[in-house]
Parts: sequence; C-alpha cells; structure tokens
Amino acid sequence: MEKYTYLLLDILTILFPLLFSFVPRENFSKKWKYLWPAILIPAIIFIVWDEFFTQIGVWGFNTRYLSGIYFFHLPIEEILFFICIPYACVFTYEAVNYLRKAEVFPDNGKRLTWVLILGLLVVGIKHYDKWYTSVTFLSTSLFLIFLITVVKPKYLGRFYFAYLFILIPFFIVNGILTGTAIEEPVVWYNNAENLGIRIMTIPFEDTFYGMLLILMNVSIFEALQKRSTSLT
Repeated sequence: MEKYTYLLLDILTILFPLLFSFVPRENFSKKWKYLWPAILIPAIIFIVWDEFFTQIGVWGFNTRYLSGIYFFHLPIEEILFFICIPYACVFTYEAVNYLRKAEVFPDNGKRLTWVLILGLLVVGIKHYDKWYTSVTFLSTSLFLIFLITVVKPKYLGRFYFAYLFILIPFFIVNGILTGTAIEEPVVWYNNAENLGIRIMTIPFEDTFYGMLLILMNVSIFEALQKRSTSLT
C-alpha cells in the first residue's frame, strides 16, 4: 500500500472537486471545454521542465512511494500531478469567485504584480547559479510581465485572492510530498539548486512554481471563455 502514497495523494486531490463539479447551481463540468486545454497546454511545458530537472538532479523521486510506472524518467504519479492539482486549483478559483464577486484589490492587483515581478527578477538574477530558483523566479516574473503588458487581464486581483485559499491544500499536499508526516520525502530536492529555505519541509520556490502553473491554467481558461463569449 505504501507504494501507492503519491498516487493516492493525486486521487484525493481531484476527487472532491470532481464530485462537486456537477452541482447544478454552478455546474463546473459545463466549463470543461475551456478547462482541459487550460490544463493540458501548461502540463506539457511543466512535464518537459520536470523531466529535464529530474535528469540533471535538481530533484528526484523516492521509489518507496511510487507504483513503479514511468514515463521517460518521471513516475506516472508526477504526470498525473499536472492534471489533478490544476483541476482542483481552477475549481477552487471558480468557487472563490462565485462566493465573492467583489474585487479584493482596487487596482486589480497591478501594484502587487509589479512588486512580485521586481522581487522575482532580483532574486532570480542574483541566484542565477541555482537551477530551481533562477528558472522558477525568472519564468514567473516574465509570465507576469507578459500578462500585465500584453494580455492586460481583469482577473489578476481575483486570482491572487483565490491563490490564498489554494495555498491551504497546496501546503498539505506538498508538505506530504516533501516529507511532512511520513518517514521519507516522496520528492527530494537538491539544496544546491535552491535557496535552502523551507516552509516546513517545502522548498520556498514551490510557492512560485505552483503560482506559475496555476496562473497559466487560469489565464488560458479565462482566455478561452472570453473568446467563446466574443464569438456569440
């Protein structure tokens, strides 16, 4: 049973959002035609990134908690991670926005976005010799620059607010994956390639790695919905 730990985490992460996707009042399943491309496109990017980092030893996987099925150097559980986590997070984003329709950030999160861009750029450039830190921070800052200067979305403030709620299950799932409450980590990290700062057992970089993934999911999800609305 132990070897299915990571697989069980994936299943439990998506299980309840999937079941609640069919609630008639706000039927999330009706938005699947926008959701699945929004999950699969970033998943391809992150799986390629994941495969490269696994091969050069930035992180790796503990076979003790894996089913033993691999796709190149990645366990099948890691591939499913990029489907299950985004599904649950975009569902949470929709649920939070359904429950609170008023904007939390009066400027749609623009000031916060520029603060994040500046901070991520500085840290990413300063630690250019650490693969996980530099790639994650610089990629997130560049994507934010693209959003705020080209896309100019109206949902950034709502995304930041929803991300505060997304961080709660994020810390639970990532905490277990990095060794909280179990004997060994499911996913180990090479501290020579990150800042060495941990939130419990979670590398600090994971916070922005997760933000980049979910922000890409939400951006495509919102763009596809907007395109559909403009065509009708």
